[in-house]
Amino acid sequence: MSDKIAILQKYNLWNKRNPDAGFLRKEYLLKIGDFISNKLIKVLVGQRRTGKSYLMRQIILSLIGKGTAPHNILYINKEFTDFDFIQSHTDLSQLVEMYISEIKPEGKIYLFFDEIQTVTSWEKTINSYSQDYTREFEIFITGSNSELLSGELSTYLSGRYVQFQIFPFSYNEYISFLKLENSKQSFLQYLNTGGLPELFNLPNEETKRHYISAVKDTILLRDIIQRYQIKDAKLLEDIFSFLINNASNPLSINNIVNYFKSKNRRTNYETLANYINYLKSSFLIYQVEKYNIYGKETLAGTYKYYINDLAYHNYLYSGFAYGIGYKLENIVYLQLLQAGFNVYVGYLRNKEVDFVAVKNTQTIYVQVAYLMSEEITINREYSSLEAIHDNYPKIIVSLDDFIFNEKGGIKHIQAWKLSDFLIQINKNY
Repeated sequence: MSDKIAILQKYNLWNKRNPDAGFLRKEYLLKIGDFISNKLIKVLVGQRRTGKSYLMRQIILSLIGKGTAPHNILYINKEFTDFDFIQSHTDLSQLVEMYISEIKPEGKIYLFFDEIQTVTSWEKTINSYSQDYTREFEIFITGSNSELLSGELSTYLSGRYVQFQIFPFSYNEYISFLKLENSKQSFLQYLNTGGLPELFNLPNEETKRHYISAVKDTILLRDIIQRYQIKDAKLLEDIFSFLINNASNPLSINNIVNYFKSKNRRTNYETLANYINYLKSSFLIYQVEKYNIYGKETLAGTYKYYINDLAYHNYLYSGFAYGIGYKLENIVYLQLLQAGFNVYVGYLRNKEVDFVAVKNTQTIYVQVAYLMSEEITINREYSSLEAIHDNYPKIIVSLDDFIFNEKGGIKHIQAWKLSDFLIQINKNY
């Protein structure tokens, strides 16, 4: 047996071992399951440490449970140093052919490639096997960069893949994992921790802080600094910190340039714009466009930024101005994304609507308020939605202990019940 086949045996399930598959991500398994048994390449993207590898193992175990022979499944994870010899698409193809030659799988072969973006010209191998009409392959890949299938590469595989973004634990997954009741208290706990899965296996706050710091450093170094040959690593981290502590505030690139210049930091518009794009591509932050509700068009220039997981704020960058209302707005944004919506910041005349969430022909208008205990707050939150004259759902999300009566078609949703509301909305369309 060759050394390379021995490495494959170590990480594959050919000997009927039961690997740690982690917490079952049922919603993702259902979504991905709808596309299994066809020629489409299944692409899982998302920030590092959100559970993509665990999800791959869960898919593999599901296939075996439904009758697929373990020897017909090949799993390669490029994060494991044992696979450092795979540098190019040629290396990858040679290893696949070696597996086929020595293991001799019969029938359809399932190929799983984890963190494939580290393999040079990987798309050539993927395209070759996906189009091979002499043998039957089904392919699953993961990557930690949103540009994995952008530009020329997207054209190269055009129409032959389906993409799924994998997030940290949603609130519903959080309470399911920890076996908590769905309550305001549970939601506040979630708000003050985060959703990265490994957090919940760590014993104390200090260990969690070190873990989040290590995740952040790994993403900045491996997915941005090395990939894009960043010259000023300190500026990159300072921009990340600035965006975290200004999440949900309207910002332009010029605003950010002026801020750093006021701190005597040498930078310019192009550098800052590039660094922000790199943070976006690694899924650390999201840049949300303004949307003209009357004109039905996006507006360039000023954006809002949200973070992929509140753990970065809670454990690393807890700025003084970032209160619970900002955390709530960030979580609501993520829940809308997880429900499959494209999300914008809404504008109409002199009013702002926190989120305009769009999916196909479906639109939801969302206002987020910490508490609506004062009449001036109630009037402000309702007035923005009342100014929209269409029949799409309009909701206000808050942490109030009691539910406000529906007013002019505008519903009040308690924050810990938003996920259930979005599930129901999706069922109705």
